[in-house]
Amino acid sequence: MKPPIAVATPTVARNALVLIAVVATAAALVWLADILTPLAMAIFLMIVIDGVKRFIEEKTPLPHRWAGIASLVVVVLIFAGSIWIIVNGAAGFFGQASGVSSNIGPRIDQILKDGSGLFGIAEPPTMQDLINGIDLRGYLTSAAVQAQGVASGAFFVLVYLGFLLASQGGFRRKLVSMFPERLQRAEAMEVFQRVRGGVEGYIWVQSVTGVMICIVAWILMKAVGLQNAEFWTFVIFVVGFIPVLGGAVAGLAPPLFALVQFPTYWQAIVLLIGLQSVLFVVGNMIQPRMQGDNQNIDPVAVLLSLALFGKMWGVVGMFLSTPLAVMAMAILAEFKGSMWMAVLLSGDGAPYAGEDDKPAPAPKKSRARVSRAKPDDG
Repeated sequence: MKPPIAVATPTVARNALVLIAVVATAAALVWLADILTPLAMAIFLMIVIDGVKRFIEEKTPLPHRWAGIASLVVVVLIFAGSIWIIVNGAAGFFGQASGVSSNIGPRIDQILKDGSGLFGIAEPPTMQDLINGIDLRGYLTSAAVQAQGVASGAFFVLVYLGFLLASQGGFRRKLVSMFPERLQRAEAMEVFQRVRGGVEGYIWVQSVTGVMICIVAWILMKAVGLQNAEFWTFVIFVVGFIPVLGGAVAGLAPPLFALVQFPTYWQAIVLLIGLQSVLFVVGNMIQPRMQGDNQNIDPVAVLLSLALFGKMWGVVGMFLSTPLAVMAMAILAEFKGSMWMAVLLSGDGAPYAGEDDKPAPAPKKSRARVSRAKPDDG
């Protein structure tokens, strides 16, 4: 029998401390969820604003100051418009669907009867039987509370965003004070640039592929005559930023609604096949080519991040799960004690876009420069 692999005691203790720190951080994130959720969303929007500002500076003749104001206005209007569509558009959607709701009971009973006939069930359940086993009032109350939380949360997000933008001007001075040595400051800026690049790359890829999916989905829904096609198109675009669950909602929600709206099944079948086809092509052929090294995240890590942040912060956590995983990998890769966690999070075992491009740390040089500088300071 081979002897067990020898692991140095300091290594075990260090890894144990890292795990304890991760668990303690997760507990703090849950405890402070009400405060940190709008703050995380505000930071996400600030990164988006910075990316839009640099895009405007590169593509338009606007000066630096006006580019910043234009990017702020664009992002805030898009964010506020999205919240307005989610809150008010949903109410309008259910109001416009009144013609469908009047026939929803008999239609669902017919669907259950036809589906039971395929499996040889003599006495299929009815819609009333299904409703009796569901706490409908509880679900409606929870949905109302969630809608109210979205509106109030959006207000705090904008408040946090205003204060973050106001303090952005002093970021450079704070960085110099935190890292007085040039080498350490360069490494800190490298981490920041990698985090920002990963988040911006994720937003760009999801936005472009989301528009592709939405165009095809809108054409399909208009072709079969689905009601509120514009509302469903917006929903498909928004949920596209949620990994795994977003694709399921985009590919199944419109066909399920088509089952209720139409007396025949071919419309739902066309939507199901069409949406699943475009989701498969975009998700397996176009998206991986666009992602490149920006999202070098293991799929299992994406799924765990979705479950973890969704549990801690709800829908906002699911929306931000992939950007937060990118941030975590970039930060963990900078420390020797947590490097192994960054390797596990990465898709190919290399947390950096190019492992050879990562500058090797030089703590000895840094200490030498400090020791030489001491006599001059005295």
